[in-house]
Amino acid sequence: MIDIKLIREQTDAVRNAIKVKRVKCDLDRLLDVDNDRRTNQQEADKLRSQLKELSSQIGHYKNPKSKWFQDQIAKGRTADELKAEGEQIQAQTGAIKDGIKDLEEKERGIVEEFNALMLTVPQIPSAKTPVGASDVENVEVRRHGTPRKFDFTPKDHVELGTAHGMIDLERGVKLAGSRNYLLRGAGSMLHHAILRLAMDTITQRGFEPVTVPVLVNDAMMYGTGYYPGGEEQAYRCERDDKSLVGTAEVSLTAMYGDEILSEDQLPIKLAAVSTCFRREAGAAGKDTYGLYRIHFFDKVEQVVLCRADDSESEKFHHEIIANAEAVLQALELPYRVMQVCTGDMGQGKVEMYDIETWMPSRDSYGETHSASRFGDFQARRLNLRYKETESKKNVFCHTLNNTVIASPRILIPVIEQYQNADGSITVPQALRAYMGGMERIG
Repeated sequence: MIDIKLIREQTDAVRNAIKVKRVKCDLDRLLDVDNDRRTNQQEADKLRSQLKELSSQIGHYKNPKSKWFQDQIAKGRTADELKAEGEQIQAQTGAIKDGIKDLEEKERGIVEEFNALMLTVPQIPSAKTPVGASDVENVEVRRHGTPRKFDFTPKDHVELGTAHGMIDLERGVKLAGSRNYLLRGAGSMLHHAILRLAMDTITQRGFEPVTVPVLVNDAMMYGTGYYPGGEEQAYRCERDDKSLVGTAEVSLTAMYGDEILSEDQLPIKLAAVSTCFRREAGAAGKDTYGLYRIHFFDKVEQVVLCRADDSESEKFHHEIIANAEAVLQALELPYRVMQVCTGDMGQGKVEMYDIETWMPSRDSYGETHSASRFGDFQARRLNLRYKETESKKNVFCHTLNNTVIASPRILIPVIEQYQNADGSITVPQALRAYMGGMERIG
């Protein structure tokens, strides 16, 4: 959500954001409803002011012993005249109360529509963000490492994982349906080793580890911007008005919702490892093969809450990207950083980068990380504020997040890049300490 004042003052910029982000938002209707809301509020405030004035007068007419009443008698007015005048004022107050009630009832409908429309307005993207319609127009920023050239015919992660008893897709499907899996033996060990490496890396870099709920109130999904619009990708528990999160970003970002932090508490840097759930509706083709696009996975997520300063939040954006790169570099995996274009970045983001890791079986880079900065978009929805030290004003925070690592998708490049001609898999050096010194699988 963005400030309605900004929408009024920078209507053309918001209209352009709707266009380049390719989101559904009836901006003209929102502006009309906003005008109705303000007009209705002004009328109600005017009537309340009149009611307050008249109510203060009624007491005089009801107390014949009051100084005001006796003064009126001394001026030649009769008690019957004063009584009739008081009854007239009483009738006026009743009519005004009915008018206020009608306006308040009207306001409820207006506010309901206003709030629903406000949830559809996109954040204005950074001027640095490339304009484009889809991921094919994302812009490569840099590459690290060189994809391995094999001197034998390499196998994909499903062939290797199945051969070594690491991946069991058949039984995963039996348990939970399509795009489910089991990780077994060395596969499970490798999965947990990667998550532990990522958590160790991020905590050593000053992020507080947090264990979070993965089933949250729907309000938290609205607050972080996943609803409305993302319901079809989420697993919902409608009976309880709760949803399973697709990322720990939801829980970490919403932790301080409806709170006012002090400026000296910022920045707050948080990290969590959690299981994540996504329907992946619409996924097809090679994305549905193996472990690439699945219904549940574990992810280490990093979140930053900082002051409402664009340069500061931009600095933290590059910091959290560097944290993710540090893990990939420890695993010695080739990757590239992509700046995401407007049409692929989503409603609430100011700026976004993806990290794509080389996957031999796809003969291309596949997305493994996503880093976003939101400005105050999420904070406004969550009512997440801090008090400025000097001005004492309450200001909405800026929020950012990024994947540190997500598994088992990251197992695809690890297993495929580290395979050997005899079919065995070398354990990356950075993971051996987490796997009891294991150097080779198979």
